[in-house]
Formats: sequence, structure tokens, C-alpha cells
Amino acid sequence: MIEVNRLTKRYGDKLAVDHLTFTVRPGMVTGFLGPNGAGKSTTMRMMLDLDRPTAGSVTIDGRPYRQLREPLRSIGALLEAKSVHPGRTAYNHLLWLAQSNRIPRARVDEVLRLVGLQDVARRRSGGFSLGMGQRLGIAAALLGDPEILMFDEPVNGLDPEGILWIRTLMQSLARDGRTVFVSSHLMSEMALTAEHLIVIGQGRLLADLPMNEFIDRNSRSYVRLRSPQPEALLDALAAAGITAVASEREEGVWEVPDGDAAKIGELAAARGVVLHELSPQRASLEEAFMQMTANAVEYHAGTEI
Repeated sequence: MIEVNRLTKRYGDKLAVDHLTFTVRPGMVTGFLGPNGAGKSTTMRMMLDLDRPTAGSVTIDGRPYRQLREPLRSIGALLEAKSVHPGRTAYNHLLWLAQSNRIPRARVDEVLRLVGLQDVARRRSGGFSLGMGQRLGIAAALLGDPEILMFDEPVNGLDPEGILWIRTLMQSLARDGRTVFVSSHLMSEMALTAEHLIVIGQGRLLADLPMNEFIDRNSRSYVRLRSPQPEALLDALAAAGITAVASEREEGVWEVPDGDAAKIGELAAARGVVLHELSPQRASLEEAFMQMTANAVEYHAGTEI
């Protein structure tokens, strides 16, 4: 478990992290979201004692990171995949990490096989592609078989097979009862991976919710309708006190905000109204995230060229 208590970081006049408090619990994948400049990377660095907080604290299973005698056995992290000496082989990079934390040498071969780098273990990491570097970083995070894992943008540079592999790995680790904390800008991937979300903006906590609840709170749901008998459909809905509005995006499509698809279908059937489409619509994580963080975006790009 990771516990963050009133964590604050100031760089001169810049307040990068503003009294953050949240808990990352075991047994689930927790996503960490926020716009660029929100303070995610700074927060993760403070968790690992790479940056000292101005105020507040972080504990790893009840202890600050600096008090962990063999930290790789407690928490594994991928923050910067290319933070490897380019002249060192993948095997030797993992070996010195293992020896520094009294991890058996045999574990190096295990994690190299796990991430698919066993055939390039004796190659220097300076020649690795971005995807290979990511796999090496993930191997380092897994090296101590820790109960807590942190990943920052873990799918960078991975091909579709690699993305599916890391997603499945993170979910498997969580099912084993481990604490898995992952930050990513890829909303579609986060929606498939995480069960719980922590969202920050301008250094402040915006949300700490289960994935489904976050989407429901920050988006609208509606029932989408198409019929060759639009007048009869609208009359039937109006008679039942249901309001339908014409779609702004497609002609001939009607939307019932917060509608009950089953009730509408039964109503149409009772009135003999033919439906060509009856589909409940729910916003994506990306839409909900954009709605939540609209006022917390630090950098706004223009649209004119």
C-alpha cells in the first residue's frame, strides 16, 4: 500500500504539488491521470525519494522509502526507461541492481525471460529500441518480486502485442494481491487496464474514484434512437413523458438524455413503432477526463495555422 499525506512540492514560486492526500490500495490497478504539468511525475518521484517534498509525506507499507533496507524487494518502479548506462548489457544492468538488493542472480534470467529479452541479454542497452528499453525497465521493476509496482507510461514504444502483454501483466499482478499504480496519457489503454482512478490537476486532487463511477460522474449518458417512423416515435415518447432531442451530429438520429433503453424499447413495441437503432450510449474515459480537467489544463494549444 502507498499512502500519500498532504504531499506538497514547491519549486521557487511554482507550486507543483499541492497538499495531495490519497491511498493506493492492493488488489487492483490504480490509474494516475492528469494533464501535462499536473504534477504526476513529481509526485511519483517523491514516492521514491528522488525528490524531497516541501511538506507532507509518503509511506510504502507504513515506512518512508529511504527507510527500506532493500527497496527493490518492497517496490519496483519504471519511471524513465532510458535511465540505463548505454554501455552496459541488459543482463549486467539487472545483475548490479540484484546484487545491490541481495536478490539471487537466478532472478535476473527469470525476469529477462518474462519480458522477452532473453535473446538480447548480452547486448548493450545503448542499441535498444524504445520498446526494448521499456521491457528492460519493466524487468528492473519486477526484479525484487515486490508487492508494490509503479509504472509511468509503461506502453511507450511497445507494439500491439507488447501493449496487450503489459496490460495483462499488470492485471495479473493486481489479482495476486499486489499494489499496482500506473500513470499514462493513453486514455483508451487506461480504460482497459485500471479499476480505480486518481486524477490530479495543477497539483491538486480532483478525483479518487472507481473507474465506472468517475465516468458516470463526469459525462452524460443517453439512449440513441433511429426509426423510419420518427413522428410516431416522438409521439409515443411524449405521451410517456419522455423527451427526445435531435442529434447535433447526425440527421435522423434522436437522443434521450439519461434514458432507459429497455423502457423505450417496450414503449415502441407497444405502439407498433419500428426501431432501426436503440442503443444506450456512455461517454468514454477520455471524454470524462476532458470534462473533469477542463479548468485544470496548464498548456492550451491553438487550432489555427
